[in-house]
Amino acid sequence: CKMNIKEKVHELYWNNDINCARTILICLGKLFNIEYNSQTLLSAIGLHGAGGFRAQCGLVEGGLMFIGIYYSQLGENEETIVSVCYNFAEAFTQRFGSLSCYHLRPNGFTDNDPPHMCENLTCEAVSFAYDFIKNQEATETL
Repeated sequence: CKMNIKEKVHELYWNNDINCARTILICLGKLFNIEYNSQTLLSAIGLHGAGGFRAQCGLVEGGLMFIGIYYSQLGENEETIVSVCYNFAEAFTQRFGSLSCYHLRPNGFTDNDPPHMCENLTCEAVSFAYDFIKNQEATETL
């Protein structure tokens, strides 16, 4: 990859205190040379398990947001984008076992959780999403 994912994720988490959804959006944007307007990144502020509610994982939500942006820029129709999102969710579940922050977060949740517990998972998810999208491009007529 053009970018060291581990270094970028660490920088975004520890230097900027960016959440998982924005981190995956930023990393995928860098990997695919996609720039966002500020509103796009602002819209993902609360997408870390639905604002900490422990619902859908922000890594999934950010990945789905990226797919919508990326495939729209490629000129794909909504039906195709929805299909790619479905396939991403299915593949993510097969790879990581769930779409839920509650189930994916290492060691669950306690009142004394250290920050950025999902750093390693984030690195894996960025690589997974990158490979998934590259594989979609190689196998489908876009």
